[in-house]
Amino acid sequence: MVGFFIKKAFFDGWDNLIGLVLFNIGYVLLLFLAFGATVSIGQYNWMLGYAAMIVSLLIISILMGGTAAVAHNYSNYQRDAWAAFRNGIKRNIRHSILFFFIMLLFFANMMLIIPFYASFGNIVGYILSILMIWIEVIILLAVPYYFPLMNLLPGDNARKTAKKCLLIVGGNMGFTLFYLLYSIICLAITLFTLGVIPGITGMQLASQDAMKLLMFKYDYLEENPEADLKHIPWSDLLYEEREKVGPRSLKSMIFPWK
Repeated sequence: MVGFFIKKAFFDGWDNLIGLVLFNIGYVLLLFLAFGATVSIGQYNWMLGYAAMIVSLLIISILMGGTAAVAHNYSNYQRDAWAAFRNGIKRNIRHSILFFFIMLLFFANMMLIIPFYASFGNIVGYILSILMIWIEVIILLAVPYYFPLMNLLPGDNARKTAKKCLLIVGGNMGFTLFYLLYSIICLAITLFTLGVIPGITGMQLASQDAMKLLMFKYDYLEENPEADLKHIPWSDLLYEEREKVGPRSLKSMIFPWK
């Protein structure tokens, strides 16, 4: 499953490279504006600087609800992007707002709360710091599944989606740790390419692919409740997806019309 995920994520990104780059350029420009506004305002009033940072995070969270819809289309071999983006922003607004609060907690924990507890210099501060660090780890492991689950289970509200993310982490710890490493590599490439490839949208697409493949397992277990969790027939479950991705070569990537 892991090998096919890497292949699908790569070729889904390659097949939709132009769309990913365009959306990522928008994110890069927004991040530059947000950083500039935060620094400029923060020089005169640090509270307003923090407010600018929070507003920027809210805007990005809402936009990610739109690009999550685009990633869902790309993962399902559909090319519709701009209409999906616009509709996704409106349709996913509640999920985006909860995502904003989750990420606000993550950054506040990292920048303010953990340093504050660590400054106590005693056992209480140490214990509280460790607890907060574990909250950071849980968020890092669970948040990649959030928007993909939103797309795959549209009937769930935002809180229910967040709870299911935790269940996905608990039931797929091996893959989740692999995906964390995969995300770190993607983040390094993103920094090297100045946010263009794979960027936020490309990483959302990879998350969508990952969750889509994991859902095949849960659909199988729902139909076969007595199945052995250690022996999931991935070759059978992924047959149609393998056929859709198809055999790919370097020549077909560069010259798809030949």
